[in-house]
Amino acid sequence: MIGKFATVSALALLVLTMLFAVPGFAQTTPAGQTPAQPAPAAEPPAAQAPAAQAPATQAPATGQEPADEASLERRKKPRDYKNWTFNVGAGANLDSGETRDWVRGGGFAASAGVARNANKYLGLRAEAIFANLPLRDSTQELVGATGATSYAYAITIGPVINVPVTSLYGGYVVFGGNYIHRAGSLDDDTTVPGSPCNGFWNWWGACTNGSISLSNNFVDASQNDFGYNFGGGVYRKMPSGVEIYAEYRFMHGTSNSITTDFRPITIGFRW
Repeated sequence: MIGKFATVSALALLVLTMLFAVPGFAQTTPAGQTPAQPAPAAEPPAAQAPAAQAPATQAPATGQEPADEASLERRKKPRDYKNWTFNVGAGANLDSGETRDWVRGGGFAASAGVARNANKYLGLRAEAIFANLPLRDSTQELVGATGATSYAYAITIGPVINVPVTSLYGGYVVFGGNYIHRAGSLDDDTTVPGSPCNGFWNWWGACTNGSISLSNNFVDASQNDFGYNFGGGVYRKMPSGVEIYAEYRFMHGTSNSITTDFRPITIGFRW
């Protein structure tokens, strides 16, 4: 019995010695278990694609419509008119109406004005006009005067309508209301105060109840009239942008049935 046990022990010891003596045998994976796979070697990182370039034009934010191109063009288009236009001119005037009976034509006239433009076609123009109204020689003989001065100042305001024809030439129409101050003086007049009035004294404004004033003030005239005016002109634009114009205007004013009429023709500049 002891001999068999010793034999079995010797065999078991021999088997264990062989198991531990063979290299790698002890590391054999037990049955039923999958051997562990070695970790794969780390791969080099893939080359990163270059970042996409931002588009040149950024898309509009959500909820906003793209701007209308026609509206942008109108916004960028330069203004084809000036907000303010100034003018100055000079020339002569023609007599008209009842004034023609006592005043000769050809007196000096001058004007200066300013217009506020709403667009290139329509504006509001205010102007100051001076007109010399020289008395006829026959008028001075009628009243026994050796000389005389007679003139009128006018302030006008009203619309101006511009009519461009080409890039260089055009015209305009002007009209509106006006205030006229007419004044004058006679030199060495021999008229006797209290004498009956004639047509000139009525126009001069020296009559009171059908007779000439008893004071010497009848040699000096002063009258304020309100009325209207209308006219027009043509212009030519110069390379500098300044316009040369020629204008005709009819002026009318009345007070107490006494009228003042004249027609200035002027040539000047607008800018």
